[in-house]
Amino acid sequence: MEMDPDIFGPAGDDLSSESTCYQCSTCCADDDRSCASSMRSRSKTRSLSASPAQGSTREFSFPCNLLKRREKGTVIGESGRTRSLHGPCPVTTFGPKACMLQNPKTIMHIQDPGSQRLTWNKPPKSVLVIKKIRDASLLQPFKELCIYLTEVNNMIVYVEKKVLEDPAIMNDDSFGPVKKKFCSFSEDYDDISNQIDFIICLGGDGTLLYASSLFPGSVPPVMAFHLGSLGFLTPFNFENFQSQVTQVIEGNAALVLRSRLKVKVVKEHRETKTVIQNRIEENGVMPPNLEKEMFKHAIQYQVLNEVVVDRGPSSYLSNVDVFLDGHLITTVQGDGVIVSTPTGSTAYAAAAGASMIHPNVPAIMITPICPHSLSFRPIVVPAGVELKIMLSPDARNTAWVSFDGRKRQEICHGDSISITTSCYPLPSICFQDPVSDWFESLAECLHWNVRKKQNHFAVDEEEEF
Repeated sequence: MEMDPDIFGPAGDDLSSESTCYQCSTCCADDDRSCASSMRSRSKTRSLSASPAQGSTREFSFPCNLLKRREKGTVIGESGRTRSLHGPCPVTTFGPKACMLQNPKTIMHIQDPGSQRLTWNKPPKSVLVIKKIRDASLLQPFKELCIYLTEVNNMIVYVEKKVLEDPAIMNDDSFGPVKKKFCSFSEDYDDISNQIDFIICLGGDGTLLYASSLFPGSVPPVMAFHLGSLGFLTPFNFENFQSQVTQVIEGNAALVLRSRLKVKVVKEHRETKTVIQNRIEENGVMPPNLEKEMFKHAIQYQVLNEVVVDRGPSSYLSNVDVFLDGHLITTVQGDGVIVSTPTGSTAYAAAAGASMIHPNVPAIMITPICPHSLSFRPIVVPAGVELKIMLSPDARNTAWVSFDGRKRQEICHGDSISITTSCYPLPSICFQDPVSDWFESLAECLHWNVRKKQNHFAVDEEEEF
């Protein structure tokens, strides 16, 4: 699995870089396998603010490729944890003479994800404000936030052009001086990935998914305000936005790293292939250097929730083969299949009967949609694997694929979808901490395990038993 856990946005550094080590820990006699030296850290808190505390940083081994470092928001560890969401680093010596072979190019020591906090090595200067489109109720919060960012904090505000094209904003003369300070951009045309220090979302969960789609590489920290319908991924209320935004700008914010999926769709140039084949039939001569790859083109996506492959408008069952690291593991015959991140496990996958997984768990979920089999249960596979989905050779119809509900397209015979965990997670700023926020969302948004409590026995009833 690839992972880039501690660099977000265009100007930062990792405070734990000096503690990273790539020696084989299994061959060391010490029980302490952490390579980290003591560093200044922050104690755990249930609010955005935290006081610094002295301690050591606990580390855990995790498979991934070594990555190039970048420059802006960083993560620092918290001291004093005796437990981790990932559990302790496993012992990899077996008996007196055996140990697991370690590859220094595929092992990176990362901090306990449950203790990650945001800090800045340079004050943030630019912010991307994402607003839900065509929602009149968000106009006033949007204006208040932008005025606060530009006039009080003197920040550069980036806004999408279609947001500024809203008649209510265009015709508001009092908002004109603030609007002139905006930097605008258009999706799919302007690259803002190296210009944004952090992101503020106003709306529902869709605004966070949209923010993820704008950044194919490193994603700046995201602060999401609950101004939509469900709000599972948006923990902040807008009433006290000034103090909350100020605390994020000053640092001292807890983070949850939401893993994303790196998806590669390879499709055939069918028109070009047909033209060349017709010429071959006419001339009877095979053009030199003609390779199958010439007929194909690839598109890549970064997905926060899920990749959905379904039967589309066809009345037939979808029939797709699922490969894991090059091996065929199953053929899905049903309405389709969902490949999701832990963040996406509470979305479409939950509706299809999958388990809900905390976003800090490194995993990929495979969930069938209405399979024509009584034994096809959802499964969880390690985050480091590579999945490939293709139409089965005997499939009666094509399939359709979408990425976080967008970019929907048809998949035909010969096309393929490769999926693995991205090295660029989305750093989502927590209101309290990763655990508390997640269970709060389960209770408030999904009403998880809501039931009337059973009455206790009266004294005389207990005596009867």
